[in-house]
Amino acid sequence: MPPELQKPSAAFSDPEAVARYAEGPPRLVPGFADMHRMAALLLAERVPEKGSVLIVGAGGGLELKTFAQASPSWVIDGIDPSMEMLDLAKKYLESCPSRVQLHHGFINVAPEGPYDAATCLLTMHFASIEERREMAAEVFRRLKPGAPFVVVHFSIPEGATQRSIWASRFAAFAMSSGLSVADAQRARTALELYLTVLSPEQDEAILRDTGFTNVSLFYAGFAFRGWVAYAPNAPMEST
Repeated sequence: MPPELQKPSAAFSDPEAVARYAEGPPRLVPGFADMHRMAALLLAERVPEKGSVLIVGAGGGLELKTFAQASPSWVIDGIDPSMEMLDLAKKYLESCPSRVQLHHGFINVAPEGPYDAATCLLTMHFASIEERREMAAEVFRRLKPGAPFVVVHFSIPEGATQRSIWASRFAAFAMSSGLSVADAQRARTALELYLTVLSPEQDEAILRDTGFTNVSLFYAGFAFRGWVAYAPNAPMEST
């Protein structure tokens, strides 16, 4: 998510913004690198040595690189609707092109799998509620039994007051990370006007309604939250 957020669709096709993409998430997302590392560890609990992983919203390549380095034998499919962002991802993956395949489009063009795991990091808040439900369902049907699905995105308690408080904190964190007041305000405006931000309860309900089990919070960073959920029949699934 670039710091100069206008409408996200415009930012992800703007060559200048795309070129600076890697600077944005670490400044806007608390514990960004550690969140990626935690996600990789959650995948490693279930993905075998030569397993397969689907990454939804793979443009930019930051998590692709983390996961590829986490296990040198995983086969990874990444999907993203922005060709400019996929081109950027290719630059991060020059050392492992043979086991990472990139696909241009939305979730419906992703390979059928089945996959040992999937992730969707900092992506679902760009989708409407119905689109988010469809994304979760399409991921679900591409997973093997017991496979983990790791998601991270904006998630803020309901209520106008809570929304305003957390949007303000989001902007304050951006400024403390080195963004100018103007850039931080633009990021806050994008959060409030252009993104679909649900409450944590709503986010968890979408995963459960889709069929995922054992939905567990593993990350919380100011206005962002992350969960790991599992396809049914997982060995660790509670009865």
